[in-house]
This record gives sequence, structure tokens and C-alpha cells, in this order.
Amino acid sequence: MAAQLMADPIIIAVPKGRILAEALPLLARVGIVPEAAFADEGSRALRFATNDPQIDLIRVRAFDVATFVAHGAAQLGIVGADVLMEFDYPELYAPVDLGIGRCRISVAEPAALAASDDPRGWSHVRVATKYPHLTKAHFAARGVQAECVKLNGAMELAPLLGLAPRIVDLVSSGRTLAENGLVEVEVIAQVTSRLIVNRAAFKTRARIVPLLDAFRKAVA
Repeated sequence: MAAQLMADPIIIAVPKGRILAEALPLLARVGIVPEAAFADEGSRALRFATNDPQIDLIRVRAFDVATFVAHGAAQLGIVGADVLMEFDYPELYAPVDLGIGRCRISVAEPAALAASDDPRGWSHVRVATKYPHLTKAHFAARGVQAECVKLNGAMELAPLLGLAPRIVDLVSSGRTLAENGLVEVEVIAQVTSRLIVNRAAFKTRARIVPLLDAFRKAVA
């Protein structure tokens, strides 16, 4: 059984979306090149072989990367620090800051409200966000009670339609906020993508330590 476990490929979970384009050149520098089907936008496959028979990739939603690795379904993953802050899985170890996927988690509100608003005077806020745990923890540290409305997307609609006057979301260029009449009023955290590893796999899979070293060298 132990021999079979060691023979199984190491699975690296990578996120769909904006981080993936930056992650692929990094994987190539490490020496990991996915099969041709990985680049096929019409493919519905989720698991892919690589040029290394002992490494496979799975392509999943960013929030799910942490879950797959925490539960041991994948041994390594690439995920934004925002996801790690939201879930705070004890089973995860995040040893390498990959320096890609740079953005920030911010509080935003309509420009008209921001014109006379001062975040330092808040005692209670109602926000729409896909980061309720992170948001509540941030405001609790300031003595502010946060009421969170959980959304998975289209966050900018919440103030426009009266669901919540403010949002907490990832911001890169700020263009989407501006196009919806919103402005940033507070930055909660700067975000980059991290290489994460399942703690149990780190102790039992001999190939993982050399892989971590290869990622460190690729980033450097």
C-alpha cells in the first residue's frame, strides 16, 4: 500500500482565471509543461498529464484549490493569499510567495457616499463579499461590527441595487469599480499567489521538497 502511494503522481491544483496565465510560465521554469489539451479552451477535462509522468495538474476554481490541497486530494496548489486568509486551513503550509496575481482586497462604496464618509468613524458596516470570514476578522480587530452578505460574484451590483452599501472584494486595476460608480475607501490586504502544500504530504512524499526548491529558484 505504501509503495503504491509513493507511485501515485503528485497532483498540483491550479486556478482557473487570471492567475493561470501567470502561473504557466512559472511552471515551465520549474520544468512542468502540461499536455496540449490543457491549452484547449474547448476542453472540458479537469485533470491533465504533464511532461513529467509523476506530476499531474488539475484545473479548478480558485477557492477550490485550497480545499483540494487541504483534504489531500491534491498535494500542491497555486492560490491567492486572499483564499488562504478566508479559509485558514490548518492542513496547509504556504512556503513560497510566487509573486504573481498581484492585487488587493479593498472596501469600496459609491463615490457619492465616499465624498462625506470616513472609515475611521464606522462602528457597524453592512458589506457584500465573498470573504465573510476575512472581512469580519478585519473589522473586529478595529472594534467594528461587520454584517456580511455572502455573494460569489457581481459584487458591484450590491450597492447599486440596495443589497449592501459597501463591498469587500479583490481589486486589480480598479476599472470595474470605476465603471460601476464605486471607489476604494480602505485596503484590507495586499495579495499575491502562493505555492501551498498539504502538510501530511510534505512529510510523506519525498518528491515535494525538491519541487518546493525548484519553485523557489524559479521565483528568484
